[in-house]
Amino acid sequence: MFWTSPLFWIAFAVFLFWALGAYNRLMRLRSAIVQSFGSFDAHMVRLGAFLGEFGAAQAVRRASLVATDAQDGDAEAAALQGAANQLSASLAVARARPLDPGAMAALSAARDVLHATWLSAARPLQEPSMASEVEPGATPEAVSVAPASVWQARWEEHTLQNEQAVQIFNGAVLQYNAGIAQFPANLLARVFGFKAARVL
Repeated sequence: MFWTSPLFWIAFAVFLFWALGAYNRLMRLRSAIVQSFGSFDAHMVRLGAFLGEFGAAQAVRRASLVATDAQDGDAEAAALQGAANQLSASLAVARARPLDPGAMAALSAARDVLHATWLSAARPLQEPSMASEVEPGATPEAVSVAPASVWQARWEEHTLQNEQAVQIFNGAVLQYNAGIAQFPANLLARVFGFKAARVL
């Protein structure tokens, strides 16, 4: 019978080894997405810490302003805090499901909101002429006298690092998506439930 033929078993062995190789490749591509997201996640956590420092500095600054200016600062601070909270929540969801397109879409939108909010929230701070830099671990009182240019420079540094991490993550996603779309690996991807991921 056919299944007793040596040719059948040779063909079956070839198919089996190919399937194992293709499956392992898809798993490596998926693992690369998870690993690259971990790097991006670490950068976003540091950005969150920076926003906390900036918020503390603004609170100290607003305490010394007249009522009208303080109210304006309160609104901006609330908007920035809301954007930071939205980003943190979206990041927590994406951290658990980095291949979920919906989670990535929400995280991408939260990043856009934060960037837009920063433009209005990071207005120049009241600064003495002697203030030129922020020491790591400085108290809110000390941080509050930092020039606006220092805050903007730190924001741009975080943004650059985040964008580099995003590029690595997006590259891993594109490779993975290409891998699961390529014939005949796409047949195996359907069987094992490999679905396309989304770039940030």
